[in-house]
Amino acid sequence: MGMELSAREMMEKLISFPSVSNVSNLPIIDFIEEYLNSHGVECHRVYNQAGDKANLYANAGPAVDGGVILSGHTDVVPVVGQDWDTDPFKVVEKDGKLYGRGTCDMKGFDAIALTAVPKALKRGIKRPIQIAMSYDEEVGCIGAPFMAAEMAKLMPKASAAIIGEPSMMKAVSGHKGGLGIKTHVRGFEVHSSLQHIGVSAIHEAAKLIEWANQMNIQNESLDRSEATSMFTPPWTTVHVGTIEGGTANNITAKDCHFVMGFRVIPNERATDWKQAYESKVREVEAAMKKINPDSFIMLDSAHDVPGLRPEDNGAAEALVRKLTGDNGQHVVSYGTEAGQFQAEGYSSIICGPGDIAQAHQKNEFITLEQFAAGETFMDQLIENLAT
Repeated sequence: MGMELSAREMMEKLISFPSVSNVSNLPIIDFIEEYLNSHGVECHRVYNQAGDKANLYANAGPAVDGGVILSGHTDVVPVVGQDWDTDPFKVVEKDGKLYGRGTCDMKGFDAIALTAVPKALKRGIKRPIQIAMSYDEEVGCIGAPFMAAEMAKLMPKASAAIIGEPSMMKAVSGHKGGLGIKTHVRGFEVHSSLQHIGVSAIHEAAKLIEWANQMNIQNESLDRSEATSMFTPPWTTVHVGTIEGGTANNITAKDCHFVMGFRVIPNERATDWKQAYESKVREVEAAMKKINPDSFIMLDSAHDVPGLRPEDNGAAEALVRKLTGDNGQHVVSYGTEAGQFQAEGYSSIICGPGDIAQAHQKNEFITLEQFAAGETFMDQLIENLAT
């Protein structure tokens, strides 16, 4: 007999796993696999290189084309430094809200998707639900591309992928791409009184950060297209969030580290921005080497998340609009795994319960109303797949 859990009970179970991105997600994956197996659903894992994290995907229902992928991530952001009023890994109901880390982003959706499986099997769906649960979404959507690629190759082809990030159950058809480039500037240490013969890694890094400032000014002044005017802001942004380097106030810094980040509007290519940054880096590096040939700038990828492009007559968008009744046009500036599924040939859309404003916050919550709306949506999806 299969493991019987309500959506609320499932969310409570998922929240109880402190699956923060800096630890293994295998305990929560083990539970999800055990649950799906108990309903006769075979699961497949795609591990990371270290073997301590895994994606999980499964086909529930007939092995035919035309099903729907329900995509969620199993990791959550840390609670360290956040002054919670309740235990973040225990669901607490208060004033019409369910509090807990991941209730909104996005174990609430995960719970609704997982508990839909036995309902769908009992209903006798004619097209399958495909569950897709990833690792390390919160640190750059790292796990999902490997899973999406394997699903596209080995599973019956789904007609739509619904990525259940919190959207207040609206159909979000587009988002910006995200690109992060780790930057290591290696200078040459001298006493700061002899600064002219040294190379300060921090000063050279500042030139690259000033380039980011100038790109932001330039981008803001560009003309807007209809495709980008819906975004906030409607241009590509360049940003450095943290920086570290140097050893003392009277020594030119030997090392400086930061990540140059880009949030790219859909009609621009992340690869073009990468090339533009690399060109600026080589220019700065050449000037450094004229002072000391051993100085350098090293680049490495931090993350590369494709944007979600609005689709013309997209099957996923049409399905979600039919089930929700939402006819508005919605895009977001944050990144999700939707663009990665789209890159593998799936028609993709974002639609999930909860407000993104609550994601990553202390005392994160989802309202009972939104959680119920997610359950209603899933019941309607099951009926659609049964007809």
